[in-house]
Amino acid sequence: MDRLQKIIAKAGITSRRKAEDLITEGKVKVNGEIVTELGTKASFSDEIIVNGEKLKPENLVYYVLYKPEGYISAVKDQFNRKTVVDLVPAKEKIFPVGRLDYDTSGIIILTNDGDFANQMIHPKYMIEKEYYVRIKGLLRKESSIALAKGLIYDGIKAMPAKVLNVKYDEKKESTFLNIIITEGKNHQVKKMFEALGHEVVKLKRERFGCVDLAGLNKGEYRILKPHEIKTLYNLSKNG
Repeated sequence: MDRLQKIIAKAGITSRRKAEDLITEGKVKVNGEIVTELGTKASFSDEIIVNGEKLKPENLVYYVLYKPEGYISAVKDQFNRKTVVDLVPAKEKIFPVGRLDYDTSGIIILTNDGDFANQMIHPKYMIEKEYYVRIKGLLRKESSIALAKGLIYDGIKAMPAKVLNVKYDEKKESTFLNIIITEGKNHQVKKMFEALGHEVVKLKRERFGCVDLAGLNKGEYRILKPHEIKTLYNLSKNG
């Protein structure tokens, strides 16, 4: 048994918040009775009618997309910019798990499973995200140590990060590196390097938990394999 608004959202009809509005507006029936209480619990075995239509559970789907630069990590955009959903022609109502910036490329997962999405993006589950980064300037050892200890930026302390594969281009005064974080706050990687005095020139997410970009070119997608979904769940439980 789950809360009614959660069941409606799982069916892919609308978001959980909009489902709550439908319930309080008296537009939802359970087994022939109008339900207006948000605490009401039900299951897919009940007859649930939303706006006159019988609720049917939607098949849960999971995709991994190699997001190119120039796409918004959203279902739709108020400025009519291209979104990641435009690149995955699913019949289900999918949405991106978390986000990548407009000018950032790399792995993003799309699904219609709200519970899975929450497990993947909530900081307490500590799913690793690995990024390939190019920054302006030469990264000092002290800065790498600060990142490893947990850098303070915007008045908050980030979880410890791992800095790997550091390479310098002294002629262009740039540093190339990989960084692994377990959070996913808005513009986090860019803001952390900005706090250290470095502008991020290029940013690509190469890995999300156990899933990487192998076999994908920019703009391509594939279905997540069952063992990958299971491993991601296990990673979140062990986080």
